[in-house]
Amino acid sequence: MADAEIKYGLAGVIADDTAVSKVMPETNSLTYRGYAVQDLAAQCRFEETAYLIWNGELPTKAELDDFNAKEKRERGLTDDLIAVMRKFPKGAHPMATLRTAVSFLGIEDSEIEDHATDKLYDRAISLYAKIPQIVATDFRLRNGKEPIAPDNNLGFAENFFHMCFGEVPAPEIVRCFDISMTLYAEHSFNASTFTARVITSSLSGIYSSVTGAIGSLKGPLHGGANEAVMDMLKEVGSAENAKAWMLDALATKKKVMGFGHRVYRSGDSRVPTMTAAFKDMVDIIGTDEAKMYWEMSRALDETMVSEKGIYPNLDFPAGPAYYLMGFEIPMFTPIFVVSRITGWTAHIMEQLGDNKLIRPLSNYTGPAQRDIIAIDKRA
Repeated sequence: MADAEIKYGLAGVIADDTAVSKVMPETNSLTYRGYAVQDLAAQCRFEETAYLIWNGELPTKAELDDFNAKEKRERGLTDDLIAVMRKFPKGAHPMATLRTAVSFLGIEDSEIEDHATDKLYDRAISLYAKIPQIVATDFRLRNGKEPIAPDNNLGFAENFFHMCFGEVPAPEIVRCFDISMTLYAEHSFNASTFTARVITSSLSGIYSSVTGAIGSLKGPLHGGANEAVMDMLKEVGSAENAKAWMLDALATKKKVMGFGHRVYRSGDSRVPTMTAAFKDMVDIIGTDEAKMYWEMSRALDETMVSEKGIYPNLDFPAGPAYYLMGFEIPMFTPIFVVSRITGWTAHIMEQLGDNKLIRPLSNYTGPAQRDIIAIDKRA
């Protein structure tokens, strides 16, 4: 295969069909089932987006009520899982604890080998309901606080804040969070989604697939970038220092997180909506620190675009927005999972609908076949 064209990182390779999402080249818009994500974020709650991703159409009022009722019935973790989570090392990364907790959910599922479509859909809703509580429970335990049970009188986003902090913030803050959930929900064959589809193709099961996807998302070149963005902002330190910091980073070829994308070339279509939500958070919080992060991010953005023509991706405004909502930096990527579980499970179900084992070839660059030399004759 010496003459084979190798697509490193699978760049540009079309691996399969999907009807879940696409970046439309003519509008540069990410779409879920044909709807532009910015329109969904502006006009729909995240629950409607989740229904759309799994069912292909936006729900009617009756369908949404039924869907939300199913999600609420699936809320709640077993005492066994919470007991296991109490034993997690307090210094473990929340993505590691989330990965382990989701794997434990698979152990608890007595019908784990049943891959029927209706069973997969039920498990998808169960994961969608339970993962927020896992993230919130881990957050509280690592901070020496007792877990807070879900409140079935609250919607999806409101309930997450309740389980994390024991209270629901102003509707404007909840709305900013809800927008981020819609923007993060799905993005075609990204690294974690492709990981989920590869594992699914071996018929390993939905929990294995989601656990693998969480492992992939943890990396700083994928989901972990939103954490890295906030760490970067703290390193920059001030708006006045931002331009000089960026110029130095570019001159020394330092990795700058939150910029560039393998799919978009003229800007991530999700960024304007999330940037507006970030600005809303700045205005709501109103502190000098909040304003500093806004001014700093604007200066970094403008310098990168003017110097390199590289635009920010979704992680760039999402990281500081989550920080202003009160979330700890290590929680940012688990919050990504709270949203992306919808896209992952949609792809898992799609993969199983017409499954073929994903098994690419490789271009071997090692030595030619050779004989073993007896140990006493080796140089």
